Amino acid sequence: MASNLNNESANEHLNGPILLVEDNAKDVALTKMAFHENNIKNPLVVAKDGVEALEYLFGAEPYDNEVVHYPNLILLDLKLPKVDGLEVLQKIRKNPSTALLPVVILTSSKEDTDLMKGYQFGANAYVRKPVDFVEFSQAVKNIGLFWLLVNENPPHSIMKG
Repeated sequence: MASNLNNESANEHLNGPILLVEDNAKDVALTKMAFHENNIKNPLVVAKDGVEALEYLFGAEPYDNEVVHYPNLILLDLKLPKVDGLEVLQKIRKNPSTALLPVVILTSSKEDTDLMKGYQFGANAYVRKPVDFVEFSQAVKNIGLFWLLVNENPPHSIMKG
C-alpha cells in the first residue's frame, strides 16, 4: 500500500497543475509557448489577478468553493491588479493548507525592495523575466526541471492537515 501512495504522490508531483498568476496576456502566451517548447506537460491554470489566484487556491467562484487546490508550483507575478503578488504570497504563507506550496516569483520588476520583500514573505525563488524569448524559454525550462523533476514537494496529505 505504501508503494501506491508513493506512486500517487509521484504522479501528483509530475502531472499536477501549475498556477500562473499573470495579468499580461503577452507574458501568458510566452509562458505557454515556453512550456510547449520545453515539453512541460503539466496543466497550466492562469489567474489574471491576485483575486483570481486566491479564489483558485482557497475555493470560491468560478472554482469549486468546497475545494482547496494544491498546484505543484505557483509562478507569481508581482505587479497585479486587485491584489498584488506580495499580498497573494503573504496570504498563501499564512494559511496552513497552502503554506508549503512552492512559489516562484516570476516578474519583470527590477526593484530590489520587491526582491527583498519576496524572500521575506516566503518566496522559494525569485526570477526576473528575461526580455528575449530564447532566454525566457530557457528560464522556464530551468524552473520546470528543478521544481517539477528535481525538487520534492511535501505530499498534499500533509498540507491538508
